[in-house]
Amino acid sequence: MAKDEKNISTDYEYSRDTYYELIEKGRESLELMIEVARESEHPRAFEVLSGMIKNISDVNDKLMDLNKKNKDIKQDPKQLENKGTTNNNVFIGSTTDLQRILRNEEKVIDVTGSEE
Repeated sequence: MAKDEKNISTDYEYSRDTYYELIEKGRESLELMIEVARESEHPRAFEVLSGMIKNISDVNDKLMDLNKKNKDIKQDPKQLENKGTTNNNVFIGSTTDLQRILRNEEKVIDVTGSEE
């Protein structure tokens, strides 16, 4: 199990470093593309610039997803089991019965007609 944890940690660090490199290179390229678009004033240059901005934004989102996935992997399995448990209580009876229960009244009306 320790080997798996080491692999997960190594893969996480490698992926994280790769995303950082992609973001930095994208930012450098973005600066150059801004200059090209500004100087040429060509619509295609602005289209490419827009695509580059979107791609850098997507890589940033992937970096955040990577961090969330890493956190989920390292989370205690017992916490994951209890995360989705919902307990609901359902009362089946009339509103009169419910009011008696809430008032702690011991009287119960026998609707069957039998005496105990």
